Amino acid sequence: MEFTEGGGKMGKVKMVVTLSLGAALGVAFVGSRAGGAQEGKAGVVKPLADVKFDPDDNVKCLHGVVENGNPDTGPSTFLLKATPGCVVAPHLHSAEEQLIVVKGDVSTGMHGMKDTVLGAGGFAMMPGKMTHWFTCTAESKDGCLMFVTFDRKYDIVWVKNEKK
Repeated sequence: MEFTEGGGKMGKVKMVVTLSLGAALGVAFVGSRAGGAQEGKAGVVKPLADVKFDPDDNVKCLHGVVENGNPDTGPSTFLLKATPGCVVAPHLHSAEEQLIVVKGDVSTGMHGMKDTVLGAGGFAMMPGKMTHWFTCTAESKDGCLMFVTFDRKYDIVWVKNEKK
């Protein structure tokens, strides 16, 4: 794609836009070496119909599965499914979290920011130790589906009375 700044007289800015879920999640490149695959790491290809979701221990209306990585030791990607009206209370992680909505409407917010409803393709990034929360809106009749990535070992700290 070629964009012209200021009606063409001020120079051209060339921009290559490559969109893929792997690039958006940033997971495929965590710790990889330029020009090749990670040593000893196999690729993953999994149709959604084959995903086996497990219930969340803390949030009963949330189900998830680890799609890539190991949350106990380093970066990871989760696929999460939430029922309509499911609320994930204010919490934080040591790791940076990235959220990409696949299906449904997810209201998400962070400390110091107003809540925003994200539809399919919506993206949020929560820096490490930033209190945040989300809700699969009641209008999402079929629930919500989202990818969540963490850039290092997963942990969670529930924060009371922090939603502002």
